[in-house]
Amino acid sequence: MSSITWTHSGFSFAGARRGARRTIPLGVTVVVYGTVFGALAAQAGLSPVEAVLMSSLVFAGGAQFIALELWQAPLPIVALVLTTLVVNLRFLLMGAALSGWLGDLRPARRAVVAEFIGDESWALTTQAKDDGEDDRAFLVGSGVLMFVTWVGATALGASTGSLIEDPAALGLDFVFTAVFLTLLVGFWRGPAVLSPWLLSAATALLVEQFVDGPWYILAGGLVGSVYGASRRERVA
Repeated sequence: MSSITWTHSGFSFAGARRGARRTIPLGVTVVVYGTVFGALAAQAGLSPVEAVLMSSLVFAGGAQFIALELWQAPLPIVALVLTTLVVNLRFLLMGAALSGWLGDLRPARRAVVAEFIGDESWALTTQAKDDGEDDRAFLVGSGVLMFVTWVGATALGASTGSLIEDPAALGLDFVFTAVFLTLLVGFWRGPAVLSPWLLSAATALLVEQFVDGPWYILAGGLVGSVYGASRRERVA
């Protein structure tokens, strides 16, 4: 038997199905902004194959949209790599937040789960965990559905990019923001969570004003996380 079995207690196909089902509503919105990304990638000069490869290998919508803003000839390789790294450092915080929940998984199984941590799958899994979900395959099911939807939508947009010349004119540029606002609402647990959110937002806005690049994403997340953790320890 392989080292990764899907029938182990706490890591099952049933859990993966629950994760996929809970992600379907968000998957619909991902079709929209994934198609927008594919269209913008085509307009930036990427072929459909190149756009699909980017979505498959990077699988981080925020970083990919920012990368398109830098996409020009000759490619600024260093800037692209550093920008993507900074934007995706938020996954360190996401992984840390789930580390206790994943702690008793074997290393190989934990690596499989970590591959499917994304903004939406992490948020939905965290909410499910807080509601009592103990099957870690929930994250895999959610992440697989997001991955397939994101890559498929990218292919659609890259193949029909000429039909969406200006996403902003159609209001499609707001879909990405709307998804994250929806996820934020799902984390509402009363006024106690408001102060970390406000501190995180204020930090991000301040850093964005004075520091070039996407460092505000990491700064806001880090400050809000540290403050939230310190408050929880004091209450405990």
